[in-house]
Amino acid sequence: MAMEKRSRVAPHVAELPKSGIRKFFDIVAQSKDTVSLGVGEPDFDTPWHISRAAVTCLENGGTHYTSNLGTPDLRQAICRYLTRRFGSSFDWTKEVLVTVGVSEAIDLAIRAICSPGDEILYHEPCFVSYAPTIRLAHAVPVCVETRAEDEFRLTVAALEAKVTPKTKAMLLNFPCNPTGAVLSRADMAEILAFAERHDLLILADEVYSELNYTVPRAVLGRGDEQHFLPSFSAFPEHRDRVILLNGFSKSWAMTGYRLGYACGPADVIDAMMKIHQYGIMSAPTLAQAAGVEAMDFGDTDVERMRREYQKRRDFLVPALNAMGLKTVMPKGAFYIFCDIRSTGMSDEDFAMKLLKDYGVAVVPGSAFGTCGAGFVRMSYATSLEKIKIAAERIAKMLT
Repeated sequence: MAMEKRSRVAPHVAELPKSGIRKFFDIVAQSKDTVSLGVGEPDFDTPWHISRAAVTCLENGGTHYTSNLGTPDLRQAICRYLTRRFGSSFDWTKEVLVTVGVSEAIDLAIRAICSPGDEILYHEPCFVSYAPTIRLAHAVPVCVETRAEDEFRLTVAALEAKVTPKTKAMLLNFPCNPTGAVLSRADMAEILAFAERHDLLILADEVYSELNYTVPRAVLGRGDEQHFLPSFSAFPEHRDRVILLNGFSKSWAMTGYRLGYACGPADVIDAMMKIHQYGIMSAPTLAQAAGVEAMDFGDTDVERMRREYQKRRDFLVPALNAMGLKTVMPKGAFYIFCDIRSTGMSDEDFAMKLLKDYGVAVVPGSAFGTCGAGFVRMSYATSLEKIKIAAERIAKMLT
């Protein structure tokens, strides 16, 4: 009798769904004359002085490995930036790890802290990788729903309903992809107090931190000492509970550089470094040189792009509401999470019809978890001219 063949793919990997975003954009790639409001990537090029720093590094022979933790120059620059922008404080020698994008930082943090069966609370709608990344660490993702009625803010009441003795940490993303929701300092303080009560870690994905439209503009002036951008890392009394995860892709338009970082308690950063050391070795040397320039001299570039994103948001949200598509004004990132339930269509059907018949690409909300069903994500990280064309086409579909 022939021996039955065993599966060559591990069951916990085989059961993972493919990204709902990528699945949809395989179709978009085949479409012509499409205006895309789907890709979560800045339409700006990386500011030239930042790219020039990478070129200079190359010209000076910077083509070798760096420390596993990252170059001293970049780790020090990250600490200067975090102090200046958030009022946070980290020791660059042992509390900072440079990673290949914030995605690697998230993966490392989860694998470093979780044993099989540990539970991680995360909120939905959320970035598509969260639950799969938790599962790949043999931990258990526990969804906490956020709602449009609350502007997709995360509440302690919702967290209390899901926490158990097995809960190890929370994975949070504010400003949020896909909803654009933000948390105030008061919100963060309440969540940190919840973490203290239940002895939890907070994995704070703050990759959109600079794209916050609620903070007084005084915060954007270099040297300002009175106002800081909100961050879970900015509460000294809770610093041992927070692992800050951030990167350069969104705020500095550096997606292709694949550069991120993690900051947190030295024991957790050391554990993350071990995994990073065996799997990656070090982040790209040229990208790290560019990161130093971005940290120290990129504030005005960030503000220029942030202002342009806000103009686009301020056009598109009222336009959608005028069409009868109820839309919460996002307060951060560069996404709109639009309620399309009034059309009677599912989010998948709405997105497909809009793409095939009217040439506008959006992402079905269900790609971001079951909580996103009945919504679509629209990115305003594209030109205002294209956004106006998209709005005209959406209005035409609805008439």
